[in-house]
Amino acid sequence: MVDIIADFELDVKGQCCPYPLVKVKEMLDTLEKDEVLMVISDDPMTPQNIVAWTKKSGDVLISIEKEGDVFTIYVKKN
Repeated sequence: MVDIIADFELDVKGQCCPYPLVKVKEMLDTLEKDEVLMVISDDPMTPQNIVAWTKKSGDVLISIEKEGDVFTIYVKKN
């Protein structure tokens, strides 16, 4: 497990694609540069959607961790 300190947490467990990514984009729009968002999701599409999004948006994917069926994804606002 990576020791990353998140400024904000977004729990989207139980939500299916595309809703987790929509919520992540909405949340990132409210963050200041260099703030870190921790996303918790159990949708297997969420990690790859966030990877694709960060490549387009310029935000930074810090880490993707998986424990059981739950993903914890850290994204830094750029």
